Amino acid sequence: MFKKYLVITTAADLVRIAPEKIVYISSDGNYSNMVQTDNETRLLTYQLGQIEELIDDQLGKISPFIRIGRGVIINRNYIYYINIQSQKLILSDNSMFTHTVSASKEALKNLKELIEKEAKE
Repeated sequence: MFKKYLVITTAADLVRIAPEKIVYISSDGNYSNMVQTDNETRLLTYQLGQIEELIDDQLGKISPFIRIGRGVIINRNYIYYINIQSQKLILSDNSMFTHTVSASKEALKNLKELIEKEAKE
């Protein structure tokens, strides 16, 4: 069976990673930080918008990723807890890792509504 990977290349290196191994990607100025399920963080020499384009081009409709706000792309499969008032989002697999991400109230409200809608389908 063919497995789809996300491939991120620069002049000096290449990262080839299965989408389910990425918890989230956050903006860091002209760079991005990719946080993996093994709790490793990899600095990528791409802006978040460029990463978003790579994801769309390579994964398309099968992508588990969603951009929330200006600063973070999350793997929707790891959404565990959303609290709009405290602007807190917890991403977890409920066994190996838990990461807390901050986002705007508006971004979290939209995310919550999307997850509620998907749960009804």
